[in-house]
Amino acid sequence: ETHGITFRIQINVKELLDTDVLLKLLFHLPVNYPSTLPDISVSSDQLTRAQCTDVKDKLLEQAKKHLSEPMVHDLILWIQQHLNYVIKQSATVCHEKTTLSKGTSTEDGIWMLLLHLDHMRAKAKYIKTVEKWASDLRLTGRLMFMGKIILILLQGDKSNIKEYLVLQKTSKVDVDSSGKKCKEKMISVLCETKVQAQQKRFQTFEVKEYSTLDELQKEFETAGLTTLFSEFVPPLLK
Repeated sequence: ETHGITFRIQINVKELLDTDVLLKLLFHLPVNYPSTLPDISVSSDQLTRAQCTDVKDKLLEQAKKHLSEPMVHDLILWIQQHLNYVIKQSATVCHEKTTLSKGTSTEDGIWMLLLHLDHMRAKAKYIKTVEKWASDLRLTGRLMFMGKIILILLQGDKSNIKEYLVLQKTSKVDVDSSGKKCKEKMISVLCETKVQAQQKRFQTFEVKEYSTLDELQKEFETAGLTTLFSEFVPPLLK
């Protein structure tokens, strides 16, 4: 009677890159609800902490429009319909902040990630998804095909590299043998390290195919990554 009611709701939203996003919503309804706004908490394993905060802020904005009337059901319907938009807006704000702080040096510096994929069944869709993630997270590098070898080489802020890995491991990016959407299970993190002074920064993210191992090696050498190539790529041919 004095503290109100608290309850949890879990909803699946299937908007974001064809991925199931499980939102965990916590509503605390004060005694004088709905004349007073509820407290809302948002969490999700598929979203970053900043994105969860943005979802909560948008829900509170919507709640103000329903003040003095029951609103929880309307809020749930609204976020189910608008989650994709909220996440895109969150990415835009994040990019603006990154651009503003570009001139200042960060403690983490620029990081690099080298991934090996076993296969791509839905190749065109998979490539499009990787390109979108790289763009959204301001990552540069290469998606490289050479025979049966598939490599993803990324450079960017450490936090964005980490976020890319989460997306890569938790999103349904490919299809299984029956054509059903599935998560990437055959992925290996070959290397995750800070970019050194002698190594060059990629300016863009590109998808490239190579006819020979020599061509692939030259791509690494041009970027000052000869050691990275010799340590991790030849063993993949065995």
